[in-house]
This record gives sequence, C-alpha cells and structure tokens, in this order.
Amino acid sequence: MSHPSPDSTSQSSWSLVIHGGSGQFERGRISAETDAGARAGLDRALAAGSDVLSAGGSAIDAVQAAILVLEDDPHFNAGHGSVYTYEGKIELDAAVMDGTHRAAGAIARAHHTKNPILLARKVMEDSPHVMLSGEGADRFSAESGLTQVENDYFGTPERLRQLEEMKAKTSGWFDIDMKYGTVGAVARDAHGHVAAGTSTGGLTGKRYGRIGDSPLIGAGTYADDRSCAVSATGAGEFFIRVGVAHEICTRIRMKAEARAEFLAHEAERSGAALDEAARTRLLATALSADEVQEIVDAVMAEMVDLGGTGGIIYLTPWGHQGYAFRTPGMYRGMASSDGARSVAIYGDE
Repeated sequence: MSHPSPDSTSQSSWSLVIHGGSGQFERGRISAETDAGARAGLDRALAAGSDVLSAGGSAIDAVQAAILVLEDDPHFNAGHGSVYTYEGKIELDAAVMDGTHRAAGAIARAHHTKNPILLARKVMEDSPHVMLSGEGADRFSAESGLTQVENDYFGTPERLRQLEEMKAKTSGWFDIDMKYGTVGAVARDAHGHVAAGTSTGGLTGKRYGRIGDSPLIGAGTYADDRSCAVSATGAGEFFIRVGVAHEICTRIRMKAEARAEFLAHEAERSGAALDEAARTRLLATALSADEVQEIVDAVMAEMVDLGGTGGIIYLTPWGHQGYAFRTPGMYRGMASSDGARSVAIYGDE
C-alpha cells in the first residue's frame, strides 16, 4: 500500500509521521482491544511529537518524544513490550539521525536502558562514535546516567507466549510473519530540518546476536536535509541488503538537484538572474509528491524482489510525506501544522 500526501513548501510548517511496525495486520486477526490500544498509543505518540514541533522545537526532539511514548507502550515491539530472543532474553536496538549535519547515533543488543532511543541519542551527542553494541552500550548507558532496568522489565506474558508459539512451530529461524514490528518516527520542523529515529526489540526468536536494519544508518534509519528522512520496519536482512533508507534519500536528492539545475539553466537562458534564494526555491519545488512516492515505491519494489517484506515512513524537507508498506497492514500515523492528524492500521485505511 502506498499513500502520498499533498506537499507543502512553507518554511513555517511542520510535519510528523510515525509507525509501530508492519506485518500480518488484518481485520479479524487483531482483537478489538489490541486495535483500540494500538491506535491510542499511536495517537499519544503523535501528540507528544506534535507538541514539540508546534512549540517551535527541533525535528530530532520531536522524533525522540514520539518514540519515547511508543517504547513505553507494550502494544509495540520496542522498550517495554519487546519480543524475546530464542534464548528468552530481550536485546534492544535503536538509532537516531539529524538531517541538519547528518549526525547519527545507534545502539544494538542493549539490555538495561529503559528507553533505548535516549541511548542512541547519547551516542550521537556525547560520544565520538556512531554505533555501540552489547555490554559496551550497556556500560555507556549507565555512565551517561540513563534509567537502568532489569531485562525482564521489557517483556510481557504475551511476548513470552509468542516465543513459545514460534518455537513449537519449528518452521524457521525466527518469526517469519513479522507480526510484532519496530517503531519509528520522522519529523520536519518549522525551520525545514528533518530527523529520523527507529527503535526495536527485533524479531521473535532471533539467535546468535542477530542485528536487523533498525540501528544501521542507511538501512533502517536515515535523515538528510538535502533529501529525506526515513524509518523502516520489516524483514531487516533485506532492508540491509538494499540499503533502503539511504537509497530512497539518495534517489530523491539526485533527482531533485538535477531537476532544479535544469530549471535554473532554462531560466538563465531566458534572461532571468537567479540568486541563491531563487535556486533554493527551485529545489524545494523540483519534485511533486507523486514523484517522491514513485521513488519510494521503486526502492521498496527492489527490496520485495529480493524476497523481503515490510514498510517505511518518510518525509522531505520540502513537505512531502507518506509511507509505503508491502504487508497487509502497518501501525502508522501522521500529523502536521495544518491541523491534519490521523492513525491507521489496515491496508484499506
């Protein structure tokens, strides 16, 4: 399913898109209680991020605010409510990226940080590194003063049941249905800066220290003020092989810059004198919402052709926003400065 939204180039506007995972989300397969709980969680996350943006806050702060809500909600596979590894433990991955300077931070296989997205941001802002993992990430978290919890805080009886169900089937390496997905957010602030963040417990029954695409900059998370912000969910191995998040951003940037350069050349040929502001306006309007969505869909199709499945959310510095998913459903939501706000689960919404 693909849903572009109208573009906006106003530098005073802001927008926010979130997801809570994609998978076999179909009417009749999800209980009314779970449906309502997930929608309420998405709405709270939108409210938290929107509050930051409407007050003039930064895109990266809005992304963090939205993801914190989702990490604390057991309906989603991140923070409290994360899925179990095959050995019955919980290992947490997260990443953030600020499109302003392409600063990024990520953690993989963390075990005790109550909100992994805060640890990813600490790595970005308070360390010389981009990615920390395992015991090192845990030590850095504790030394940074982040709230620490016992590993069993993240689990729930339902997640344990899902692990036992998966083991009983013995049909593969892990939960190939990917029913319990990652969370993420992308935001564009009133200054036109974009940011992205992703957080996950991974796949039910993952083994051998498996790490998916979520904490890998360029695979499941990417943000660049020159093009786009992306957060992904789904079959991480395939998102990694395609480099989905970076590939989308690169194709958008290259097409927008080429189009803007062509338009500038044509204008100068006709005698117009273009200053830097005029060139910036050309870049901001170079691509339509449909053209951006076509790029997103093309990269997703490449991932699917390799055998993958999942979804992404995106938005550009110029106001295009939307999502694409290749599963029956995806927990998702959008909000913007024009007052529009929505949440959805199924493919027909």
